[in-house]
Amino acid sequence: MAVSAKLSGPDFSKGVSENLLKDGESLLGHVGAEPVLLVRQDGEYFAVGAKCSHYGGPLHEGLVVGETVHCPWHHACFDLRTGEALKAPALNPISAWYTEVKDQYVFVAGKKAPVVEPREGTASERFVIIGGGAAGTSAAVSLRRHGFQGSITLVSEDKALPYDRPNLSKDFMAGNAPEEWIPLYSEEFYRENKISLELGVTAEKVDAHRCSVFLSNGKTLRYDRCLLATGGDPIKPKIPGIDKGHVYLLRTLQDCRRIIARTSWASRVVIVGAGFIGLEAAASLRLRNMEVHVVAPEDMPLMRVVGVHVGSHLKKLHEHHGVHFHLGHTVKEIRDRSVLLDDGKSIDCDFVVVGAGIRPNTLLAEQAGCWVENGILVNEYLETSVPGIFAAGDIARWPDPHSQRAIRVEHWEVAERQGQVAALNMMGDQKRFQEVPFFWTQHYDLTLGYVGYSDRFDRMEVLGDMEHESFAVAYYEDQRIAAFLTVGRDQESLRVEEAWAHFDEKKVHEIVREYERRSREGFA
Repeated sequence: MAVSAKLSGPDFSKGVSENLLKDGESLLGHVGAEPVLLVRQDGEYFAVGAKCSHYGGPLHEGLVVGETVHCPWHHACFDLRTGEALKAPALNPISAWYTEVKDQYVFVAGKKAPVVEPREGTASERFVIIGGGAAGTSAAVSLRRHGFQGSITLVSEDKALPYDRPNLSKDFMAGNAPEEWIPLYSEEFYRENKISLELGVTAEKVDAHRCSVFLSNGKTLRYDRCLLATGGDPIKPKIPGIDKGHVYLLRTLQDCRRIIARTSWASRVVIVGAGFIGLEAAASLRLRNMEVHVVAPEDMPLMRVVGVHVGSHLKKLHEHHGVHFHLGHTVKEIRDRSVLLDDGKSIDCDFVVVGAGIRPNTLLAEQAGCWVENGILVNEYLETSVPGIFAAGDIARWPDPHSQRAIRVEHWEVAERQGQVAALNMMGDQKRFQEVPFFWTQHYDLTLGYVGYSDRFDRMEVLGDMEHESFAVAYYEDQRIAAFLTVGRDQESLRVEEAWAHFDEKKVHEIVREYERRSREGFA
């Protein structure tokens, strides 16, 4: 959800003293009615818009590294010289301004015009992107941002324009975000950027020998490069009654619309699954004053992902807001007005939401001859075993240089960043995908950020004050910190991500030890 920044600080158009900033420091101010961030780096001054183009995060609270600034909320990254969005989840640039030093004063005046250098030799090329989610959309946008001149066709089974899927289980479901905020871009944007949309259409086959994609509407698309970004299909547990009309999966905008429509008269819901989607949906439906019951076979929500401490904290938070948990149980049958559990208990409800995870949709890749094993296997450039075919997003299993193993991650930001890198490599850039995985999850007023990756941590270290929601958790694999979770500690999260981005394990440990020391001393 975008927010507005109140104007504060000096008016940079009137000038500020050079003495206000040392190298590496930033200052929040404004030019006219626009908030602007002034940064000094190596004696040079940069001025950019002070709000992240994703959700309006305050960049003055972020992290400046070299000629980039990182958003504290969701870790987007921008070029201080041009304003270009370098890393998702921001796909749009921020404004960049000219600066001038005169008589020991720094003045900011005049926006820089965005410049896109056309890629030579790309005008005759045809790129086909299959999948209108995070990876596919970011790839299409990135191709144009980096000067690709050829044709781009985006194929999506969804009838809606590509949209902000994380919002479905968060603000949109809770009623805090209107539907007009959900599309990532307007129809006009795709038209102006010459991105052809095939919506409500299925790619039925990819013929790698003929370099062709066959669509369900009868069209055949020839390609020079193809990106598979087909995401995942929601898992539908084999439960008697799962196909009843009042049972909803939560994957698409249409799914969310149906759930919201049901809440107009319903009062009780059972959520099957205590993962991120299930818990976010529980929080959103509680904000609509629904009676919410969560059923899951685990003893603690999310314990395999975030551990017992954070899992327990989230459970207490949800219980405080009125959620009823039925953990250690499965659903035996879904009836017309109730759900029967494996212990014989019956829970009355008006509808059921199933959040049991997804399976990667690899059918097209298999038909095309790509190597598949728990996802589509890609190399460090996100190219599959079939030349000319790339894969990104929930389906891609890539060699992660940080964990030193092949991993597949089902997170929005990872998918968008893979789409950005895949776009460059489709144009021949040979850029390795080395991004540090990051995700965020929102429950009521609590937001958790998670940097890194670990599916096999052997110990956890809790730092800070969980009761006052200012804490971090370090997840270890042997002696290596593999992941770092934070609540209310955005700077530490950004610093750890940046250290990992430079493969500086020693620096990661230093940041964690410094945080531990400051926590003991009771810093604010």
